[in-house]
Amino acid sequence: MAMPELAQYEREHAAGSSIHLPAPTAWPIVLAFGCTLAAAGLVTNMGISVLGGVLMLAGCIGWFRQVLPHEKHEEVPIAEQPVTITSARALVERIRLSPEHRARLPIETYPIISGIKGGIAGGIAMILPALLYGLIAQHSIWYPVNLLGGAGVAHWRNPTTAEIAAFHWQGLLVAILIHSVTCLLVGLLYGAMLPMLPRHPVLLGGILAPVLWTGVLHSFMGIINPALDQRIAWGWFLVSQVTYGVVAGIVVARQDRVPTGQSLPWAARLGIEAPGLMESRPDVGPPHDNSRDQENH
Repeated sequence: MAMPELAQYEREHAAGSSIHLPAPTAWPIVLAFGCTLAAAGLVTNMGISVLGGVLMLAGCIGWFRQVLPHEKHEEVPIAEQPVTITSARALVERIRLSPEHRARLPIETYPIISGIKGGIAGGIAMILPALLYGLIAQHSIWYPVNLLGGAGVAHWRNPTTAEIAAFHWQGLLVAILIHSVTCLLVGLLYGAMLPMLPRHPVLLGGILAPVLWTGVLHSFMGIINPALDQRIAWGWFLVSQVTYGVVAGIVVARQDRVPTGQSLPWAARLGIEAPGLMESRPDVGPPHDNSRDQENH
């Protein structure tokens, strides 16, 4: 096929519904079979070799006529079939994670100072129900104070109710020390615990937690100090603990949260300046003199 004819044929069949392919032929198989017979006749019979030579000659002539002077082609219609790509693998539902997802929660927590503030506020608030119990039950504000501080007074073995209701400076100092340290430690615990509670952290941390530790103390106080267990009014004790929990929880919950920093790289958490791992500061150039701009204008 000449070049002009080939170009015209390509233009005619460029957007057709068939494809131009070489025409199939059996002459290569005849040629191969003749070669096989010619080789087999060398060890069997000369007639087989002659037959093989005839087939070889016929195969060469027939094959050459298929490609010379022009290669024979045929039109093959195109059958369009929609291809649907499917997977035989089982589908696994995956958890959709937000960009802020971390393996350990919470993402934000309260600073240490918020726990200290909550402990101080709760400790001051729980003094009121304790003193109110002393006035109503024993007609003395020193009764709950001495109950708390009596454990640190050496000569108090089996004090009477009148001795507990009286003022003792040693009991007052010990009570202040025990009360202050306990309130601060529990306040720090609140600062670390409240971000972990799902909903209503003040309700859970301010009511549920005091009820739990009051029940634990009530169970073990009879074994630890039976004499003190008989003098404690557990109803008033629970009221004072709930007061502490609610006030401390509200104070801590009102503080601003800070990121935990656990998702930061190790170098950034150590305070090492690591370009590429954290946001870089903007470039700072030399100070700009505005007076020169005014002179130029």
